[in-house]
Amino acid sequence: MRRNLALSSVLLSLLTVAHAQQPTPPQPANAATQPGRAPPALTPAQQAQLAKQNAEMGQAATRVAQLVDASQAGSVWDGASVVAKKVVTREAFIKQVAAERARLGALGSRGQSSVTRVKYGPGAQVPEGLYINISFPTKFANAPQPVRELVSFRLDEDKVWRVSGYSLRTTVH
Repeated sequence: MRRNLALSSVLLSLLTVAHAQQPTPPQPANAATQPGRAPPALTPAQQAQLAKQNAEMGQAATRVAQLVDASQAGSVWDGASVVAKKVVTREAFIKQVAAERARLGALGSRGQSSVTRVKYGPGAQVPEGLYINISFPTKFANAPQPVRELVSFRLDEDKVWRVSGYSLRTTVH
């Protein structure tokens, strides 16, 4: 059983730091957008563009996590996507992040990131749009197993990627 330690009642607890717009490479189809269909093959140029975007978004997610590490959750929220700010107030976000991080204890280490992409349509549990999710296996002093630390970015209407979510998830035995 997994216990979600999300920082709001929405699937993505929302916060952000603006990340400069990077060209969005053609997105492979996925189960969230086209169930049962295999993704189209990417050209070498598209693969290189995707790898570059993965690296840049991974670096941006690391910077967001480092702001949280430094008790700068307010700065993260200040740069948040508008959709994120509609879900949780600045004060609530800061309080929730501080409480979860205090419970988990000091940061031990943050592992290699993994990247996923999803497009949500109208009527989804999260606001419609393109999202990139960066996940880290993160060790904390008070957690016996690594915690999944997730930073989500949304491509806002002005074509700027902004963090739209931050959550922590542990496995409960």
